[in-house]
Amino acid sequence: MKEPRIIVALDFSSAEQALNLAAQLDPKLCRLKVGKELFTVAGPNLVKQLAREGFDVFLDLKFHDIPSTVSKACKAAVDIGVWMMNVHALGGKKMLFAAREAVPPGTAKLIAVTLLTSMNQDDLNDVGLQGDPKQIVMRLADLTQNCGLDGVVCSALEAGSLRQKLNPGFNLVTPGIRLEENSLDDQKRVSSPSTAIKNGADYLVIGRPITQAQYPLQVVQQLNQLIPM
Repeated sequence: MKEPRIIVALDFSSAEQALNLAAQLDPKLCRLKVGKELFTVAGPNLVKQLAREGFDVFLDLKFHDIPSTVSKACKAAVDIGVWMMNVHALGGKKMLFAAREAVPPGTAKLIAVTLLTSMNQDDLNDVGLQGDPKQIVMRLADLTQNCGLDGVVCSALEAGSLRQKLNPGFNLVTPGIRLEENSLDDQKRVSSPSTAIKNGADYLVIGRPITQAQYPLQVVQQLNQLIPM
């Protein structure tokens, strides 16, 4: 059986809620993402507990700071046993190199955020970034690959062009995945699971469609039927 490609976003405000959902899921069928809110509330002990229960954990803290600080944070993430972690590509080359040095290949996957999926052209104009979202994502993804990282977080809408240009083994992790009946909420650059995979995504981060479902495992099983494992 091949590795799971679905990463369930544990966007909860307590460890109890996260563990309750994890108890309803199967680590053979999905991985889990712990983000800023949950990590701030529950800390590294929750990550360790989820790992003990067999889950691969994506620590989604988007480290973005001076190189030495990011390096130390990445080393700490390795020490608590995460499967994947991320940094911000906008931190620049020195920061990305420092992160790579802190996370030797084979210890954990190290990826970078290009642009948040909540950002559109108006947001880019506000902060003074030149170019449209696709151009900026391509530029940052190319920088990330050149610095030796394992992949990027990107919108599924940009995955197709990234897959054509970047190395085959370079991972594309796509949040903003919605089922047809789901609302967009605060995400603007979103896609369906089948479209994301068709565009070349390796891993799909899915939150509300699974976490708010009456039978979360059933939804994961249905999604896996649509996704080549």
